[in-house]
Amino acid sequence: MKPSGYPSVLDVCEPMTQLNSRRQAVLSVVVQEYISSAIPVGSRTVVETYGLQVSAATIRNEMKALEEHGLLTHPHTSAGRVPTEEGYRYFVEHLLPDQPLAADDQRMIQHMFHQVHREADEWAQLAAAVLAHTAQMGAVATPPRSDHCRFKHIELVEVRDSLVLLVLVLHQGIVKQQMLSVDFGISQEELSQISNMLNDQLANLTISEMNTSRLPLSALGSQVLSVVQSIMSREDMPGSEQIYREGLSHILMQPEFTHTEEAQHLMTVLEQLPVLGSIFEGVRQRDGVQILIGGDGRYEPLRELSLVLSRYGVDSSATGVLGIVGPVRMAYGRTIPLVRYMSQVMSDLVGQWYGEG
Repeated sequence: MKPSGYPSVLDVCEPMTQLNSRRQAVLSVVVQEYISSAIPVGSRTVVETYGLQVSAATIRNEMKALEEHGLLTHPHTSAGRVPTEEGYRYFVEHLLPDQPLAADDQRMIQHMFHQVHREADEWAQLAAAVLAHTAQMGAVATPPRSDHCRFKHIELVEVRDSLVLLVLVLHQGIVKQQMLSVDFGISQEELSQISNMLNDQLANLTISEMNTSRLPLSALGSQVLSVVQSIMSREDMPGSEQIYREGLSHILMQPEFTHTEEAQHLMTVLEQLPVLGSIFEGVRQRDGVQILIGGDGRYEPLRELSLVLSRYGVDSSATGVLGIVGPVRMAYGRTIPLVRYMSQVMSDLVGQWYGEG
């Protein structure tokens, strides 16, 4: 089989156990059978599935050797084996064929995105929904963003006396709204004058590029500018982006999460923004599909989960992260090409958006 070479989210360079061809074949069968059935795999199943011209006793010896290497283990109540996290990792990095996404899935995804609007949040939300539906797993996606957001446009709308709606549009399609209370009545004409001046003076600037000391601002203008800068500062903070989550029900249907306590733990983990934000920041620094299996020994809350993630976007302009979340017993042969293809689709969208802008 052709090695895939998919990196872990953690760039850990540890020597991988060397296996002969028979042990690789046995490990591959055990992993694929367990992914499919969630039932520990016995030696007879390996012989019948792979058609090896050896006895079940020989396969048992090979499975015992794989267990000694830390790639298989067996539950106390069963004679069959199940993969360990290291076993899954070896399978993904060395035994999983590198195949493209099926043509039918590619056509479906292209159709779903054919009429998508230009709001980046909409792209990310749709990507998460399509990933979850196609993989029948959980999915996550963040909108594309740059390291430093840029001002695009502002509108100030009179709602009623002493209340103003501020609508701030940033590049990458980010739209923020905030209500402002003022101590005096102000006309829509005055509000338009303030917004027109800020649009003229701040267009395409980051916070660090803004020189506002010479702007002839009124008291309200200064208040508006302060709010704009506060919003942009928050957007620039690492891990501050919106994370869209879809398909939680698909994960809860897996045998690993059928008990209430396990399901509650899963839901808590997926709401831990600092953990996910830290992982996503790492993914944004590298190309290609990246895989985190069982937390990779670093993220303890994720020990029951695997994440198949990829960066997408245009490096010099804006990037986001998307991927699939599920049990460690995940169909990697399905999820990896799916995430790779979705990343390509989203990168094309971001590239077109900037090319048109």
